[in-house]
Order: sequence, then structure tokens, then C-alpha cells
Amino acid sequence: MTMTTAESRPTAALARPTLVWERACAVADLEPSWGEAALIRENQIALFLLSPTEIYAVDHRDPHTEAHVMARGIVGSKGDRPTIASPLHKEVYDLGTGECFTNPTLVLNTYETRVVGGFIEVAVDTGLHAPELLSAA
Repeated sequence: MTMTTAESRPTAALARPTLVWERACAVADLEPSWGEAALIRENQIALFLLSPTEIYAVDHRDPHTEAHVMARGIVGSKGDRPTIASPLHKEVYDLGTGECFTNPTLVLNTYETRVVGGFIEVAVDTGLHAPELLSAA
């Protein structure tokens, strides 16, 4: 059988990572406007509580220096957008999108968060993609 070009292209569903919700900590464990680091599935993630309903999660690794320091960054805002400034070189990132306001070539990875039963959960990539999960079952 000959495979056509259309048959050999992965579909959008095949290219998407599979996300799972992992418990990080209790909401009560965080102090407002202060970061804490959590190890979730071998990823160091910085968590920020800005209000009881506003919790952000980003990579703890600074994209500029690759040092794991973002939880110790300076929380602030740019307009109505919450930000985190790296404690090393003061690059300022949007906590929601990861966009760097001071150096557009840098991007900070962000994660979705939710609160379930008083605990913060973070959506992380399992490293598997939809077809891999099906074949493992």
C-alpha cells in the first residue's frame, strides 16, 4: 500500500499533549503576593496567590538565566495584568501569558490552575500524547 502525503500528516489531536491535574498544595499554604515553589511531575513550578480566586503557576526556571528562582521574583502589575519580575535581572513577565515585557525574545511557561476542596491543582503535561495513552491501555 502506498501512503499519500495527507495520510502521513499527524492530526491536531495527535499533536496535542495530554494534560492532567496534579495537586500542588493547600490554598492556605500560600501567602498573598508571595511565590512558593512546588515540584510537580519533576517540574519545578512557581505558584502565586494574588487573591482567593486568582492563582497563577509558571515555571520556576528563569528563561534568561535558567536558574530556578522565579518563586522569589517581585510580584507587580502592568496596567491590569499581574506580573512577576525575575529576581536576578528584573525581566518582567505577564503571569497569565508568560510574555516578557522587557525582552520579547523570552517567554515564561505558564500553567492552568484551579482550586478543588481548598487545594490548588495545576494542569501539567504527562509527556504522553493521545495515541500513546490509547496504546498503553
